[in-house]
Amino acid sequence: MSTITAGRTMAAAGVEPGPRPVPVGRVYRFELVKLLSQWRVRLLMLACWSAPGLFTAAVAQQGTLPSDTLFGRWMHATGWAGPLVVLGFAGSWALPLLTSVVAGDVFAAEDRLGTWRHLLVTVRSPRRIFAAKALASVTVIVLLVAGLVASSTVGGLAAVGDEPLVGVDGHLLSPSDAAGSVLLAWACALAPTLALAALGLLGSVLLGRSPMGLLVPALAAVAMQLAQVLPLPVALRLALPGYAFVSWNGLFAAPGRIDELLISVAVSLAWAAVATGAACLLFVRQDFTTGSEDGAGRRTLSFGVLPLAGLLALTFGAVAVATPSTGPGISQAKVQREVATVFAHLYRLQTEQLHRPAVTEAELRASAACRRGDGQVESEGPGNDWRCVVTWHLPGTDAPGTAVYQLDVASDGRLMADGDGPKEVNGYFLVHTPTGDAPNPLWQFDGHVGLLASPPNTADATNPTDPTKG
Repeated sequence: MSTITAGRTMAAAGVEPGPRPVPVGRVYRFELVKLLSQWRVRLLMLACWSAPGLFTAAVAQQGTLPSDTLFGRWMHATGWAGPLVVLGFAGSWALPLLTSVVAGDVFAAEDRLGTWRHLLVTVRSPRRIFAAKALASVTVIVLLVAGLVASSTVGGLAAVGDEPLVGVDGHLLSPSDAAGSVLLAWACALAPTLALAALGLLGSVLLGRSPMGLLVPALAAVAMQLAQVLPLPVALRLALPGYAFVSWNGLFAAPGRIDELLISVAVSLAWAAVATGAACLLFVRQDFTTGSEDGAGRRTLSFGVLPLAGLLALTFGAVAVATPSTGPGISQAKVQREVATVFAHLYRLQTEQLHRPAVTEAELRASAACRRGDGQVESEGPGNDWRCVVTWHLPGTDAPGTAVYQLDVASDGRLMADGDGPKEVNGYFLVHTPTGDAPNPLWQFDGHVGLLASPPNTADATNPTDPTKG
């Protein structure tokens, strides 16, 4: 029976039809305007659309670069390094802060102001209220993230220019490829951002009028960062949504390492769905007629802790079964192959900058022999005691060249290599580039070990005789 027919039947029977709930679109517009009218959200919007551009432009003009951040050492060389440096910082601090301010207080504010009854009488549907608030929060967060991307990109390109970008494996990305990879990296970072926003919604509903809901996304982000520092099994690392703030590194390798990225993005979206569903279920069952907080502890356990703990166990088990990822994921063979690959790519870059005869990676036949702790510990896992000897061959010469590097390998797979001689190969000296003088690219470089991937053709990356021994 149609709505019109039902209304006529009720009118004929002397029964007045009840008021209809307000459409979600109208409530969404109301909630969006309410969020954007808050002074703290406006300040965040202004900061996100201006501060990253000023930062990247200013750092690109400085003599000292943030080389401890991935792609930081290339901020003098290309404008595309700036938004990636901002992304690394945003994943650790800025995005958790944004989700805390926007989503962590969206429900608790109504409790403190005592406006729930008026809103429920007007809208007449708790589910529509929740949907409108959640959509408005996501919209504001996306606008803030878009500001970070646009501002940092414009600042970097304006200060340095649209130049090629050196990837995590040392190969050059053309400006168009770099642009696409940068945008895709930021798009993938939206997945863990939505997961943190969902945790903020859940905390805001669970904690009621308390402003402690603001801390839930920030505390969750800090906990996940601490977990990523520990030498956890790869499966457990991937089961946490925070790893998606790191796994975008694989987009800047050739070929791309997207297995970890796809898993981490899927895990982040699963966390966002579960946390949002728990918050919605709790919200529609909430009693707004009293201000009593009875049963808050039980609700926190039933709707907050247990669903997320179950999801963590489920994703950990699924990743562990699907991939061989119960160890740290950092092996000697992987480190050797990564160091040899990055060295070969950067050797070609150095050759071009020094105007020497061109050489290909196949002609170099670069290989690496690496070990930890002078052979006193097993050569696997993270640590700052890795030492590698790189060997390569030049066309027309019989004697191979060798270079020594000290390595710091992080638990998330990032490695930082510091040249330890010979000086004319990997020592510090300046070379002339199209964007000005720059340090020798073989002096210090970054790399990234795929925690899931097995190194193909391992024999090519490993010397049969280890020159680090003896």
